[in-house]
Amino acid sequence: MAYDFSDFTRFPEKWPLYRIGDFASVKGGKRLPAGTALVPTRTLHPYLRIVDFKDGRIDKSGLMFVPDDVFPRIARYIISSHDIYISIVGTIGLVGVIDKTLDGANLTENAAKICNIANHVNRDYLFTFLRSDWGQHQIKALTVGSTQPKLALFRIEDIRVPLPPLPVQKAIAHILGTIDNKIELNRRMNETLDGMARALFQSWFVDFDPVRAKLDGRQPAGMDAETAALFPGAFQDSSLGLIPKGWSVKTIGEILELAYGKPLKAEDRKNGHVSVYGANGPVGWHNERLVPGPGIVIGRKGNPGVVTWAHDDFYPIDTTFYVVPTSDCRSLYFLYYALSAQDLANLSADSAVPGLNRNHAYMSKQVIPSQAILKTFDSQISPVFAAIYANEEQSRTLAALRDTLLPKLLSGELSVANAESLVGDVAS
Repeated sequence: MAYDFSDFTRFPEKWPLYRIGDFASVKGGKRLPAGTALVPTRTLHPYLRIVDFKDGRIDKSGLMFVPDDVFPRIARYIISSHDIYISIVGTIGLVGVIDKTLDGANLTENAAKICNIANHVNRDYLFTFLRSDWGQHQIKALTVGSTQPKLALFRIEDIRVPLPPLPVQKAIAHILGTIDNKIELNRRMNETLDGMARALFQSWFVDFDPVRAKLDGRQPAGMDAETAALFPGAFQDSSLGLIPKGWSVKTIGEILELAYGKPLKAEDRKNGHVSVYGANGPVGWHNERLVPGPGIVIGRKGNPGVVTWAHDDFYPIDTTFYVVPTSDCRSLYFLYYALSAQDLANLSADSAVPGLNRNHAYMSKQVIPSQAILKTFDSQISPVFAAIYANEEQSRTLAALRDTLLPKLLSGELSVANAESLVGDVAS
């Protein structure tokens, strides 16, 4: 396939273009042998799937593993922390590296690894370039097929990379890596903040810890007297078993509507600041909202039951539902965590494309506390969500800066020293 490299005409001539195949090897992953399956129980052999590829790293939260007795048959198809992975089927062009804890993990047949990288090429610089607009543009251009697009191994070898001197490569990788490290730190902070909010929801509305404490004659842990007074000191029977006295049990259909998102193809989206949400979360941007934020989006088709929070105005597409409260239970924070705990993914309709059955979801039951407790819960959770949003906004700004710095550094428009100063200011 012919490819227009005119984007690279601004590179200094002393930094020539090289094919990846000139300085590295490209090798594919391997599917499991017929009749075998991955297991969720940890073994010595993680199996890295496309679903585990997240933002240049491996998301370990849902890792699956190769049974020990199966591994010898696919032992050749592993990846190390010196390599770069790249997805080649489905969502093509996801690029990343693994940490040393995953050295020797098996790699899916839907991905390849770039390995045996020559000493004059810095691995992190190459990774950074492949993630950039220039790298992704080439990957897209070299992908073939319409029904089942695929990036062949020999086409990865043909990707052109500008190679400055090794010290410059390392400096560029360090500068952009500093940004990635800050983005990763923000992600971890948000995981911690979300964990705190989920723990509070679990304590108050699932385990009923404040009620149990009062029943035992104890002061609820970590709670002031005014908040503790909102909780009853006894339980009552319900269709869900014992619940706090005075609380109620309602069906999901009684407290909210799952409204359908609307179609919005990628080619029809206009550049703007409104997040577009698909079944698995944000998928792009648009200049017009469908729903005022904040709000809750739930996967309907493809990834049914995935619950996502939208901080601002948003546009949920037709693979999603969005939540419209219809009763006195109008705390979106409460509904977000309540729906997350409902295991909606198991309510999928039987079809070729998995889909959440809205009527089945409506029949699920939920314990509802008093309005006063919901108001107090909101007051405690709101600052947590504000902090999460601030971190996400900073990460978006940093990602945009990362994507603009590389071409400026390679073209000589921006010096390494000035870039280091700029990154130090915004990533601190």
